[in-house]
Amino acid sequence: MMEQQYTIKLSGAVARNPFVRLNSPATVAFSADEHIAIVAPNGSGKSLLVDMLTGKFLLREGTLEYDFRPAPTNYAYKNIKYITFRDTYGTSDFYYCYQMRWNQTEQDDVPVVGDFLSKIPEGEVRDKLFEIFDVAPMLTKKVVHLSSGELRKMELAHSLSTSPRVLIMDNPFIGLDADTRQQLRDLLDELSRTKALQIVLVLSMMEDVPDFITHVVPVADGCVGEKMPLEEYRARFLVEDAQRRSAEEASVREAERRILELPYKNEDYDSDEVIKFNNVNIRYGERSILKDLNWTVRRGEMWALRGANGSGKSTLLSLVCADNPQSYACDISLFGRKRGTGESIWEIKKHIGYVSPEMHRAYMKDMPAIEIVASGLFDTIGLYRRPDAEQLKTCEWWMDVFGISHVKDKSFMQLSSGEQRMCLLVRAFVKDPELLILDEPLHGLDTFNRRRVKRLIEAFCRRRGKTLIMVTHYDGELPATVTDTLELKKNF
Repeated sequence: MMEQQYTIKLSGAVARNPFVRLNSPATVAFSADEHIAIVAPNGSGKSLLVDMLTGKFLLREGTLEYDFRPAPTNYAYKNIKYITFRDTYGTSDFYYCYQMRWNQTEQDDVPVVGDFLSKIPEGEVRDKLFEIFDVAPMLTKKVVHLSSGELRKMELAHSLSTSPRVLIMDNPFIGLDADTRQQLRDLLDELSRTKALQIVLVLSMMEDVPDFITHVVPVADGCVGEKMPLEEYRARFLVEDAQRRSAEEASVREAERRILELPYKNEDYDSDEVIKFNNVNIRYGERSILKDLNWTVRRGEMWALRGANGSGKSTLLSLVCADNPQSYACDISLFGRKRGTGESIWEIKKHIGYVSPEMHRAYMKDMPAIEIVASGLFDTIGLYRRPDAEQLKTCEWWMDVFGISHVKDKSFMQLSSGEQRMCLLVRAFVKDPELLILDEPLHGLDTFNRRRVKRLIEAFCRRRGKTLIMVTHYDGELPATVTDTLELKKNF
């Protein structure tokens, strides 16, 4: 009888550093013929588990063993490729800076996509990856000009080309439009039949688990559960999710009521037009991002902004939020005032609540979560003035409504990516803005938090005088209050 091969085997493991420990010793083993999904709610510890599996944390107790046969070496760094959420939304690896994203457009030293993909050897694999992720039109684009979806495509194309023995991907489908998500699923399904590659997906939503996955490792409350076959886990999840939905219904209804009872505020503008674009054109080098765009958003309207990755959605929102210098050369009016007629950026921003993937990757601040939320009162990346007692009370109120008051004193950098996204969502709501702009707001959230946030967005939008612009690649995420749609087409 052949001995079973485990590519990764963790037994009774406890991290040496007490600040990165799970709540119980971790034991899990991946057989060489399995493809694994690690599925868990936000903040449950799934990222800590992966860091232990990849050898990032030294162990105080227990063992970590690898067997990467048929790979020529047994070194983890050569055989495991781990693409994390923060690779795309929170590191400085690719020169990310929230303001510099738009100010570096003419600098020669800003890298282009081709610089990062130049080491992929030519051949069938390269051609297939470039076709699936539509890489060719991106090769000459500067990295700071990539949309969040394009950036995810670039990173995936690079990682899949390195032929690892174990490929671990954290939420690989977020930020991708529907067609690309399906293409990636098809590619991973095809790769899963290659005996030399084991796929491990780290997911927040059960709906994202592909059919080629053979086993699921659940993580909850800092404890690693027993690995089980996919179908067994799906059946268990349906029961547990129904129970949780029922248990949390009263809490969500109360949060909706609190939002709906907020008083009406009419700020210092009386125009019925919130946004007006007249033949707006935006170009970067030879590429036209927005071409002859005419668009009017009136007070009280709820808009879905749609389009494939790279179609200009993030660029359009940067014009509205006064983060794009090219907006001053365009015929744009916000809240009834034409851009460039004397208003300051801060006069525009005080009416707007905003969250986006770009903001998430710019917001890697080692500060308490409540201060991240409070920065929304001042429209800053970081907190440069101390909130008064009343302002802190407002922040705590909104964090409680969103169900994250328990993390208010924790460092933002110690939160999971899903908890970070919840804090940035609260930051967008904290000043009760007239215009709410949500760019992929549910990225990285687990099934329950997605349902809760969607309902809170709907409650907010039912209030008098509120206006919404929301970007999502998932139809089911759009609130029922959406009244209009603007779909952008990709310009070449």
